[in-house]
Amino acid sequence: MDKELDNKSKIKRIIGANSVPILFIVLCILGIYYSDLSISYVTNEIITRIGRNLLLVLSLIIPVIAGMGLNFAIVLGAMAGQIGLIIIKILDIGAFPGFLLACALATPFAILFGYLTGKILNKTKGREMITSMILGFFAMGLWQLVFLNFIGSIIPVNNPEIILKRGFGLKNAIDLKFVQYSLDRIWELNIMGIKLPVVTLVVVVIFAIATKYIVKTKLGQDFRALGQDLNIAKVAGINTDKKRITAMIISIVLAAYGQIIFLQNLGTLNTYASHEQVGMFSIAALLIGGATVTKATIGEAFIGVILFHTLFIVSPQAGNNLFGDAQIGEFFRVFISYGVIGLSLVLHAMQKRHKQ
Repeated sequence: MDKELDNKSKIKRIIGANSVPILFIVLCILGIYYSDLSISYVTNEIITRIGRNLLLVLSLIIPVIAGMGLNFAIVLGAMAGQIGLIIIKILDIGAFPGFLLACALATPFAILFGYLTGKILNKTKGREMITSMILGFFAMGLWQLVFLNFIGSIIPVNNPEIILKRGFGLKNAIDLKFVQYSLDRIWELNIMGIKLPVVTLVVVVIFAIATKYIVKTKLGQDFRALGQDLNIAKVAGINTDKKRITAMIISIVLAAYGQIIFLQNLGTLNTYASHEQVGMFSIAALLIGGATVTKATIGEAFIGVILFHTLFIVSPQAGNNLFGDAQIGEFFRVFISYGVIGLSLVLHAMQKRHKQ
Protein backbone atom coordinates (compact mmCIF):
# COMPACT_ATOMS: atom_id res chain seq x y z
CA MET A 1 0.00 0.00 0.00
CA ASP A 2 2.82 2.38 0.92
CA LYS A 3 4.63 1.51 -2.32
CA GLU A 4 1.51 2.31 -4.34
CA LEU A 5 1.19 5.68 -2.61
CA ASP A 6 4.88 6.36 -3.23
CA ASN A 7 4.48 5.45 -6.91
CA LYS A 8 1.43 7.69 -7.24
CA SER A 9 3.20 10.59 -5.58
CA LYS A 10 6.23 10.08 -7.86
CA ILE A 11 3.98 10.10 -10.93
CA LYS A 12 2.28 13.27 -9.71
CA ARG A 13 5.66 14.93 -9.14
CA ILE A 14 6.88 13.92 -12.60
CA ILE A 15 3.69 15.19 -14.25
CA GLY A 16 3.81 18.40 -12.22
CA ALA A 17 7.47 19.03 -13.07
CA ASN A 18 6.89 18.35 -16.78
CA SER A 19 3.36 19.71 -17.18
CA VAL A 20 4.32 22.25 -19.88
CA PRO A 21 6.12 19.76 -22.21
CA ILE A 22 3.31 17.22 -21.68
CA LEU A 23 0.68 19.82 -22.60
CA PHE A 24 2.55 20.75 -25.76
CA ILE A 25 3.11 17.12 -26.73
CA VAL A 26 -0.69 16.69 -26.63
CA LEU A 27 -1.16 19.89 -28.67
CA CYS A 28 1.41 18.71 -31.24
CA ILE A 29 -0.29 15.32 -31.61
CA LEU A 30 -3.67 16.99 -32.10
CA GLY A 31 -2.15 19.50 -34.53
CA ILE A 32 -0.54 16.77 -36.63
CA TYR A 33 -3.81 14.80 -36.66
CA TYR A 34 -6.00 17.73 -37.76
CA SER A 35 -3.47 19.15 -40.21
CA ASP A 36 -3.52 15.97 -42.37
CA LEU A 37 0.16 16.55 -43.14
CA SER A 38 2.26 13.44 -43.83
CA ILE A 39 4.63 12.23 -41.13
CA SER A 40 7.57 12.38 -43.57
CA TYR A 41 6.85 16.05 -44.36
CA VAL A 42 6.55 16.98 -40.68
CA THR A 43 9.73 15.04 -39.83
CA ASN A 44 11.70 16.74 -42.61
CA GLU A 45 10.54 20.15 -41.44
CA ILE A 46 11.36 19.39 -37.79
CA ILE A 47 14.91 18.23 -38.68
CA THR A 48 15.45 21.37 -40.78
CA ARG A 49 14.26 23.57 -37.93
CA ILE A 50 16.40 21.77 -35.35
CA GLY A 51 19.50 22.59 -37.39
CA ARG A 52 18.26 26.11 -38.08
CA ASN A 53 17.07 27.15 -34.60
CA LEU A 54 18.67 25.02 -31.89
CA LEU A 55 21.87 27.06 -31.48
CA LEU A 56 19.83 30.23 -30.89
CA VAL A 57 17.95 28.42 -28.10
CA LEU A 58 21.18 26.99 -26.66
CA SER A 59 22.56 30.52 -26.40
CA LEU A 60 20.01 31.19 -23.62
CA ILE A 61 21.23 28.49 -21.23
CA ILE A 62 24.38 30.04 -19.71
CA PRO A 63 22.67 33.30 -18.54
CA VAL A 64 19.88 31.25 -16.92
CA ILE A 65 22.44 29.16 -15.04
CA ALA A 66 24.25 32.36 -13.99
CA GLY A 67 21.05 33.72 -12.45
CA MET A 68 20.48 36.37 -15.12
CA GLY A 69 17.18 34.92 -16.31
CA LEU A 70 15.97 34.76 -19.89
CA ASN A 71 18.30 36.76 -22.10
CA PHE A 72 16.12 38.79 -24.47
CA ALA A 73 19.34 40.57 -25.52
CA ILE A 74 20.29 37.69 -27.84
CA VAL A 75 18.72 40.04 -30.40
CA LEU A 76 22.08 41.85 -30.27
CA GLY A 77 23.84 38.58 -31.09
CA ALA A 78 21.52 38.12 -34.07
CA MET A 79 22.47 41.64 -35.21
CA ALA A 80 26.18 40.79 -34.93
CA GLY A 81 25.60 37.73 -37.13
CA GLN A 82 23.73 39.84 -39.67
CA ILE A 83 26.57 42.37 -39.75
CA GLY A 84 28.91 39.52 -40.70
CA LEU A 85 26.58 38.45 -43.51
CA ILE A 86 26.15 42.02 -44.80
CA ILE A 87 29.94 42.48 -44.94
CA ILE A 88 30.51 39.27 -46.93
CA LYS A 89 27.69 40.37 -49.25
CA ILE A 90 29.54 43.65 -49.86
CA LEU A 91 32.83 41.77 -50.34
CA ASP A 92 31.03 39.21 -52.57
CA ILE A 93 32.50 36.17 -50.81
CA GLY A 94 30.08 33.26 -50.85
CA ALA A 95 29.76 29.52 -50.28
CA PHE A 96 31.46 27.91 -47.25
CA PRO A 97 34.42 30.38 -47.14
CA GLY A 98 31.87 33.20 -46.99
CA PHE A 99 30.03 31.44 -44.16
CA LEU A 100 33.25 31.08 -42.15
CA LEU A 101 34.21 34.70 -42.83
CA ALA A 102 30.76 35.88 -41.71
CA CYS A 103 31.24 34.02 -38.40
CA ALA A 104 34.75 35.48 -38.00
CA LEU A 105 33.54 39.03 -38.73
CA ALA A 106 30.51 38.67 -36.43
CA THR A 107 32.61 37.49 -33.46
CA PRO A 108 34.23 40.82 -32.43
CA PHE A 109 30.88 42.62 -32.76
CA ALA A 110 29.19 39.91 -30.65
CA ILE A 111 31.92 40.14 -27.98
CA LEU A 112 31.57 43.92 -27.86
CA PHE A 113 27.75 43.73 -27.66
CA GLY A 114 27.99 41.04 -24.98
CA TYR A 115 30.46 43.08 -22.93
CA LEU A 116 28.34 46.24 -23.08
CA THR A 117 25.16 44.28 -22.29
CA GLY A 118 26.85 42.61 -19.32
CA LYS A 119 28.05 45.97 -18.01
CA ILE A 120 24.52 47.39 -18.20
CA LEU A 121 22.94 44.32 -16.59
CA ASN A 122 25.43 44.58 -13.73
CA LYS A 123 23.87 47.97 -12.97
CA THR A 124 20.35 46.48 -12.89
CA LYS A 125 20.77 43.32 -10.83
CA GLY A 126 17.44 41.63 -10.17
CA ARG A 127 15.86 43.22 -13.24
CA GLU A 128 17.98 41.60 -15.94
CA MET A 129 15.12 40.27 -18.06
CA ILE A 130 13.21 43.51 -18.50
CA THR A 131 16.51 45.36 -18.99
CA SER A 132 17.68 42.94 -21.68
CA MET A 133 14.30 43.25 -23.41
CA ILE A 134 14.51 47.06 -23.46
CA LEU A 135 18.12 46.82 -24.64
CA GLY A 136 16.90 44.71 -27.55
CA PHE A 137 14.36 47.37 -28.53
CA PHE A 138 16.98 50.11 -28.14
CA ALA A 139 19.44 48.16 -30.31
CA MET A 140 16.76 47.76 -33.01
CA GLY A 141 16.43 51.54 -33.13
CA LEU A 142 20.19 51.96 -33.48
CA TRP A 143 20.23 49.24 -36.15
CA GLN A 144 17.70 51.15 -38.24
CA LEU A 145 19.59 54.41 -37.77
CA VAL A 146 22.88 52.88 -38.94
CA PHE A 147 21.65 50.70 -41.79
CA LEU A 148 18.90 52.99 -43.05
CA ASN A 149 20.87 56.26 -42.91
CA PHE A 150 24.61 55.75 -42.34
CA ILE A 151 25.29 52.95 -44.85
CA GLY A 152 26.15 54.58 -48.17
CA SER A 153 26.47 58.05 -46.65
CA ILE A 154 28.82 58.06 -43.63
CA ILE A 155 29.90 54.45 -44.25
CA PRO A 156 30.93 54.21 -47.95
CA VAL A 157 29.21 51.31 -49.72
CA ASN A 158 28.69 51.37 -53.49
CA ASN A 159 26.64 48.29 -54.30
CA PRO A 160 23.34 48.93 -56.14
CA GLU A 161 22.24 45.39 -55.38
CA ILE A 162 21.83 46.16 -51.66
CA ILE A 163 21.72 49.99 -51.49
CA LEU A 164 18.46 51.90 -51.95
CA LYS A 165 18.02 53.97 -55.12
CA ARG A 166 18.49 57.21 -53.15
CA GLY A 167 22.16 56.22 -52.69
CA PHE A 168 22.20 55.33 -49.00
CA GLY A 169 20.48 52.84 -46.72
CA LEU A 170 20.13 49.08 -47.15
CA LYS A 171 17.20 47.55 -49.00
CA ASN A 172 14.51 45.77 -46.98
CA ALA A 173 15.55 42.35 -48.29
CA ILE A 174 19.07 41.16 -49.12
CA ASP A 175 19.51 38.04 -51.25
CA LEU A 176 21.78 35.49 -49.53
CA LYS A 177 21.65 32.89 -52.30
CA PHE A 178 25.44 33.16 -52.60
CA VAL A 179 25.76 31.65 -49.12
CA GLN A 180 22.49 29.67 -48.87
CA TYR A 181 22.92 26.04 -47.73
CA SER A 182 26.69 26.63 -47.53
CA LEU A 183 26.71 24.60 -44.32
CA ASP A 184 23.59 22.47 -44.81
CA ARG A 185 24.65 20.86 -48.09
CA ILE A 186 28.28 20.07 -47.38
CA TRP A 187 27.03 16.61 -46.50
CA GLU A 188 23.34 15.80 -46.71
CA LEU A 189 21.96 12.29 -46.25
CA ASN A 190 18.63 11.11 -47.60
CA ILE A 191 17.23 8.24 -45.55
CA MET A 192 13.84 7.00 -46.79
CA GLY A 193 12.89 10.50 -47.92
CA ILE A 194 14.15 12.15 -44.72
CA LYS A 195 16.89 14.70 -45.45
CA LEU A 196 19.58 15.09 -42.80
CA PRO A 197 21.91 18.13 -43.00
CA VAL A 198 24.68 16.20 -41.27
CA VAL A 199 27.30 18.96 -40.96
CA THR A 200 24.78 21.50 -39.61
CA LEU A 201 23.55 19.03 -37.00
CA VAL A 202 27.14 18.09 -36.07
CA VAL A 203 28.06 21.78 -35.62
CA VAL A 204 25.04 22.33 -33.36
CA VAL A 205 25.90 19.20 -31.34
CA ILE A 206 29.49 20.45 -30.95
CA PHE A 207 28.21 23.74 -29.51
CA ALA A 208 25.84 21.81 -27.23
CA ILE A 209 28.75 19.69 -25.95
CA ALA A 210 30.85 22.84 -25.51
CA THR A 211 28.04 24.41 -23.47
CA LYS A 212 27.80 21.30 -21.31
CA TYR A 213 31.59 21.30 -20.87
CA ILE A 214 31.58 24.97 -19.80
CA VAL A 215 28.93 24.20 -17.17
CA LYS A 216 31.17 21.46 -15.69
CA THR A 217 34.31 23.62 -15.53
CA LYS A 218 35.35 26.00 -12.75
CA LEU A 219 33.72 28.79 -14.76
CA GLY A 220 30.49 26.81 -14.90
CA GLN A 221 30.58 26.21 -11.16
CA ASP A 222 30.98 29.95 -10.67
CA PHE A 223 27.95 30.53 -12.90
CA ARG A 224 25.94 28.11 -10.75
CA ALA A 225 27.07 29.87 -7.60
CA LEU A 226 25.88 33.19 -9.05
CA GLY A 227 22.55 31.61 -9.92
CA GLN A 228 22.05 30.23 -6.42
CA ASP A 229 22.92 33.38 -4.45
CA LEU A 230 24.81 36.40 -5.74
CA ASN A 231 25.79 37.67 -2.29
CA ILE A 232 27.15 34.32 -1.10
CA ALA A 233 29.11 33.98 -4.38
CA LYS A 234 30.64 37.40 -3.76
CA VAL A 235 31.59 36.43 -0.18
CA ALA A 236 33.16 33.24 -1.56
CA GLY A 237 35.61 35.39 -3.55
CA ILE A 238 33.99 35.18 -6.99
CA ASN A 239 34.24 38.31 -9.10
CA THR A 240 30.51 38.31 -9.76
CA ASP A 241 30.38 41.26 -12.15
CA LYS A 242 33.13 39.82 -14.34
CA LYS A 243 31.52 36.36 -14.44
CA ARG A 244 28.15 37.85 -15.39
CA ILE A 245 29.77 39.74 -18.26
CA THR A 246 31.47 36.51 -19.37
CA ALA A 247 28.11 34.69 -19.34
CA MET A 248 26.57 37.42 -21.46
CA ILE A 249 29.45 37.39 -23.97
CA ILE A 250 29.14 33.61 -24.39
CA SER A 251 25.38 33.91 -24.89
CA ILE A 252 25.57 36.68 -27.49
CA VAL A 253 28.45 35.08 -29.44
CA LEU A 254 26.47 31.82 -29.67
CA ALA A 255 23.40 33.80 -30.79
CA ALA A 256 25.47 35.46 -33.54
CA TYR A 257 26.57 32.07 -34.89
CA GLY A 258 23.02 30.77 -34.50
CA GLN A 259 21.61 33.63 -36.57
CA ILE A 260 24.17 33.03 -39.34
CA ILE A 261 23.20 29.34 -39.45
CA PHE A 262 19.53 30.36 -39.45
CA LEU A 263 19.90 32.82 -42.34
CA GLN A 264 22.17 30.62 -44.47
CA ASN A 265 19.32 28.13 -44.43
CA LEU A 266 16.64 30.70 -45.33
CA GLY A 267 18.70 32.41 -48.05
CA THR A 268 17.20 35.86 -47.45
CA LEU A 269 18.02 38.56 -44.93
CA ASN A 270 15.08 40.77 -44.01
CA THR A 271 17.30 43.70 -43.09
CA TYR A 272 15.01 45.37 -40.57
CA ALA A 273 12.98 42.42 -39.27
CA SER A 274 15.02 39.17 -39.27
CA HIS A 275 16.29 39.82 -35.74
CA GLU A 276 13.04 41.14 -34.22
CA GLN A 277 11.48 37.88 -32.99
CA VAL A 278 14.71 35.95 -32.35
CA GLY A 279 14.60 36.45 -28.59
CA MET A 280 10.86 35.89 -28.22
CA PHE A 281 10.69 32.67 -30.24
CA SER A 282 13.90 31.20 -28.79
CA ILE A 283 12.78 31.88 -25.21
CA ALA A 284 9.33 30.44 -25.91
CA ALA A 285 10.93 27.27 -27.31
CA LEU A 286 13.17 26.89 -24.25
CA LEU A 287 10.25 27.33 -21.84
CA ILE A 288 8.07 24.87 -23.76
CA GLY A 289 10.85 22.30 -23.33
CA GLY A 290 10.38 22.51 -19.55
CA ALA A 291 12.94 25.17 -18.62
CA THR A 292 12.20 27.97 -16.18
CA VAL A 293 13.60 31.42 -15.46
CA THR A 294 16.10 29.82 -13.05
CA LYS A 295 16.77 26.39 -14.63
CA ALA A 296 17.58 25.33 -18.18
CA THR A 297 19.33 22.33 -19.74
CA ILE A 298 20.42 21.28 -23.21
CA GLY A 299 17.80 18.52 -23.21
CA GLU A 300 15.04 21.05 -22.49
CA ALA A 301 16.31 23.25 -25.32
CA PHE A 302 16.22 20.30 -27.74
CA ILE A 303 12.73 19.17 -26.66
CA GLY A 304 11.48 22.75 -26.78
CA VAL A 305 12.67 23.30 -30.35
CA ILE A 306 10.94 20.11 -31.50
CA LEU A 307 7.62 20.92 -29.78
CA PHE A 308 7.55 24.64 -30.56
CA HIS A 309 8.39 24.22 -34.22
CA THR A 310 6.10 21.25 -34.66
CA LEU A 311 3.30 23.63 -33.69
CA PHE A 312 4.68 26.16 -36.17
CA ILE A 313 4.56 23.57 -38.94
CA VAL A 314 1.11 22.11 -38.34
CA SER A 315 -0.97 24.92 -36.79
CA PRO A 316 -1.75 26.90 -40.02
CA GLN A 317 -3.02 23.81 -41.84
CA ALA A 318 -4.81 22.51 -38.74
CA GLY A 319 -6.48 25.93 -38.31
CA ASN A 320 -7.51 25.88 -41.96
CA ASN A 321 -8.98 22.36 -41.72
CA LEU A 322 -10.82 23.04 -38.46
CA PHE A 323 -12.00 26.63 -38.99
CA GLY A 324 -11.53 27.27 -42.70
CA ASP A 325 -8.89 29.93 -42.01
CA ALA A 326 -5.12 29.30 -41.86
CA GLN A 327 -4.66 32.68 -40.18
CA ILE A 328 -6.17 31.25 -36.99
CA GLY A 329 -3.17 28.94 -36.78
CA GLU A 330 -0.87 31.95 -37.11
CA PHE A 331 -2.69 33.74 -34.29
CA PHE A 332 -2.40 30.59 -32.17
CA ARG A 333 1.38 30.49 -32.69
CA VAL A 334 1.78 34.10 -31.57
CA PHE A 335 -0.51 33.47 -28.59
CA ILE A 336 1.61 30.47 -27.59
CA SER A 337 4.87 32.45 -27.88
CA TYR A 338 3.78 35.33 -25.67
CA GLY A 339 1.55 33.23 -23.41
CA VAL A 340 4.20 30.73 -22.35
CA ILE A 341 6.69 33.53 -21.59
CA GLY A 342 4.10 35.49 -19.59
CA LEU A 343 3.10 32.37 -17.62
CA SER A 344 6.74 31.58 -16.85
CA LEU A 345 7.39 35.09 -15.54
CA VAL A 346 4.27 34.95 -13.35
CA LEU A 347 5.33 31.60 -11.88
CA HIS A 348 8.84 32.95 -11.27
CA ALA A 349 7.42 35.97 -9.40
CA MET A 350 5.19 33.69 -7.31
CA GLN A 351 8.12 31.43 -6.43
CA LYS A 352 10.25 34.39 -5.34
CA ARG A 353 7.43 35.73 -3.17
CA HIS A 354 6.90 32.29 -1.65
CA LYS A 355 10.61 32.04 -0.74
CA GLN A 356 10.50 35.42 0.94
